[in-house]
Amino acid sequence: MRGILLVLVALMASSPDLYNVSAFSSVTSRVSTQDSSLLNNPRRSIPRKSHSILSMKSSKAPPPYPVRVTVMGGGNFGLALATVVAKKGVPTTLLVRSEDVAQQINENHRHPRYMSDICLPRTVRATTDKKTALSDATYIIHAVPVQYTREFLATVKDAIPANVPILSASKGIETSSLGFMADILKECLGEERSYAFLSGPSFAREICEGVATAVVIASEDLMLADDLAELMAGEDFAVFTSRDVIGVEVGGAVKNVIAIAAGMCEGLGLGTNAMSGLVTRGCGEMRRLGIYLGASPSTISGLSGVGDTFGTCFGPLSRNRRFGYRLGKGETPEEIRASMTEVAEGVDTSIALVKMIKKRCKGYRLDLKYPILFGVAEIIEGNMKPLEGLKGLMNFPTRMENYDERF
Repeated sequence: MRGILLVLVALMASSPDLYNVSAFSSVTSRVSTQDSSLLNNPRRSIPRKSHSILSMKSSKAPPPYPVRVTVMGGGNFGLALATVVAKKGVPTTLLVRSEDVAQQINENHRHPRYMSDICLPRTVRATTDKKTALSDATYIIHAVPVQYTREFLATVKDAIPANVPILSASKGIETSSLGFMADILKECLGEERSYAFLSGPSFAREICEGVATAVVIASEDLMLADDLAELMAGEDFAVFTSRDVIGVEVGGAVKNVIAIAAGMCEGLGLGTNAMSGLVTRGCGEMRRLGIYLGASPSTISGLSGVGDTFGTCFGPLSRNRRFGYRLGKGETPEEIRASMTEVAEGVDTSIALVKMIKKRCKGYRLDLKYPILFGVAEIIEGNMKPLEGLKGLMNFPTRMENYDERF
């Protein structure tokens, strides 16, 4: 009996995965060689494998079956996710638009424009040929900005094999259809295949640099979410799963709009108190909208909602926060857009979001239920100055903190 207990204790000490057969065999063997000394001194501690405090358990090995991954989109986040997958030893192809970019990546293992100081894994290859990139893909990662997705998919859909699942890393709401990515993908690629959606506080540069990151993958097909999590998870990239697609999509869209508001607050020099209050109230609006659309409150308070909002609002790498900061400093949206090389998704999403709320959410005075989301849209459209909008929020009539508690 004591020998059995020693095996179980050693298992728990070395690995939390009690169903990992190879781990069980390894620990059993290790215990057998130490058994006599442990029996003679039962208080002696069983050796633990040392880990960094931010190390995350997962298999480093590629899956035990042939897998090829294609990433559609060669921007920052496409490069980051290609790096994540390639680090697991999986052949990874980047589908890019420019022959010059493809050549630079293949020869120098660097993107000439985006994060050009970062060396990509050698297993990442780039091409402009959609058939070469997509014909033998096991999984396809979509990392094209939302507003360009429909047009892009029209050019590649015939090259995407039937039933190959798509993992979307794009966040926002399309201005023309007022749809989320789940809506766009199903309309463009059909409802027969499975889709998954990745979100969470995950700046591309930090991912490429190997900084500890945690994300969530949501899918109606939980088996797909589990497979993708296993494929992508590593010591510095933790992946959780969820069935709550709408919750993950709402969080990914709304957080960018809140970040623009936070940036304006900072640009105006209003201080930490004001920014903290603004972000908190913005998260309340995210929660209200998410629940109305069918999201779980726990998803909104998780990585893809509040977690991603914190990163985007307070992180120095946030494009949406920088856009808002420059608005607060007095620049116009047109001036800022003309000088940016990357897309700040929250700009177009802010306008689409208000239109979607008016279309799908019933009720009286929606502007009172979503004052921050409505206010950012007004500022982006040039109907209000940043200072006017933020002063308006402070002059709201006194009421209960949580609007929903009135009923």
